[in-house]
Amino acid sequence: MKVPELKIPPVVWVVMHLAVMYYTASLLPSLNFQISTHWSLLVLSLGLAVAFSGIAAFRAAKTTVNPLQPDRASSLVIVGIYRWTRNPMYVGALLVLAAWFLFLQNWLPMVFLASFVGVLTRFQIVPEEQILIGRFGEEYAAYCRRVPRWIGF
Repeated sequence: MKVPELKIPPVVWVVMHLAVMYYTASLLPSLNFQISTHWSLLVLSLGLAVAFSGIAAFRAAKTTVNPLQPDRASSLVIVGIYRWTRNPMYVGALLVLAAWFLFLQNWLPMVFLASFVGVLTRFQIVPEEQILIGRFGEEYAAYCRRVPRWIGF
């Protein structure tokens, strides 16, 4: 099986989205809104907790957390936070971006939350899934049928 190339680490996508969101927030000040910064801190905390719980589950299973090398996964992690999302680290990153949107207090950067989901799904998650289906076969396919890519309860 040809392994898809994963060239851009997800953290780079996050940083690029943070920067673009910051820039676009200044373009249309008429789209500003007022909200307590407590909300952005709450969402940021939730995002970090979700991401780190995914990392902790991978570490406990002694499998790779390197998003550019899913072919080195030594076990399929389907417990803990992985019961609700197949990608808690990416969900956590999305929540960090949502916190940034709330902190910026401008509606325009919100479009980049959808952009992040689309870009990460296309260039990171789909290739990872192809690799993991090749590595874990029907066990991973069954997991994919039970648990959504992003989030579900």
